[in-house]
Amino acid sequence: MTARFVYWMNVSLDLRIEREHDEQGGGDWMRIGESLHREFNARASRMTQMVQGRIVYDTMASFWPAARDDTDLDDVMREYGAIWTAMPKVLVSRTRTHAEYNTRVIGGPDAIDQLAALRASADGDIGVGGATLATALLEAHLLDELLLFSHPVVLGAGRPLFDRLQQPLQLDLLEEQSFAGGVVMHRYAVRGAR
Repeated sequence: MTARFVYWMNVSLDLRIEREHDEQGGGDWMRIGESLHREFNARASRMTQMVQGRIVYDTMASFWPAARDDTDLDDVMREYGAIWTAMPKVLVSRTRTHAEYNTRVIGGPDAIDQLAALRASADGDIGVGGATLATALLEAHLLDELLLFSHPVVLGAGRPLFDRLQQPLQLDLLEEQSFAGGVVMHRYAVRGAR
């Protein structure tokens, strides 16, 4: 039994995840329509758990738990709120010791070792949120897949998909799908994951 870590992210065509500092997934450059959000919901509901860095977790926790019951939002948004809130989560943080919404916290110098043990003892796909966390998993050869939703925009600046790469990242295309607004999903296997 071995789970797979899947780094899931909305990206620009130049592989930026935010244009402005602290956009936190809310940049107006993204084209997230109903069909794309339904795809997010379907994929998220098939994950066995999520692993998120503190910034991603805090962003999600500040919106999605309330969204699940907000009748002013579309049903697709309320559905994702329910999925995110109920999903077992691991928060990787050097500063937090407690989190709500079915979340356990890990941290410290052995956080990657703890995630390796989680991956080895769990099954299914574990969603990864956060560039810093994904970079650390990639460097430890623990990142199995990239699930990228590419929006038709070149940002030219901003936060990259990974904080750094020591060498070229070799990938194998597993799946591709197009959505309204010109968004294209690419799912890749990461070569060299252990």
